[in-house]
Amino acid sequence: MEFKLPLRVYMEDTDAGGIVFYVNYLKFFERARTEYMRALGFHKAAFIDDSLMFVVTNLTTKYLRPAKLDEQLIVTARVIAAAKASLIFDQQVIRGDEVLCEAEVKLACVERDTLKPKRLPEALLSVLTL
Repeated sequence: MEFKLPLRVYMEDTDAGGIVFYVNYLKFFERARTEYMRALGFHKAAFIDDSLMFVVTNLTTKYLRPAKLDEQLIVTARVIAAAKASLIFDQQVIRGDEVLCEAEVKLACVERDTLKPKRLPEALLSVLTL
């Protein structure tokens, strides 16, 4: 299942030239993953439950075209792989039919207090469509 989040580019997202500052694409991706998890019924998105949370362990990003001030974008999030203690997301920032930025993001499920890897909960795995 591909999740789509509409997003407008605000002044705070841009540099002095009105172009989205590169690091803000990572924030857009984070928002889309958060809202995707929320749509699946996990409302504390970064925290699976009181004892487990996600951390980014790997990120590959390709910047293809710039987004600009006041543009309407779509940010996507799609789980492409799940292992015992991790998820891999494929994500894009899109303007119309153009892909502006794409990323592959690996998240590890860890114990909140120790940060040690933990198995993904069955409740989460059962709602993911791979």
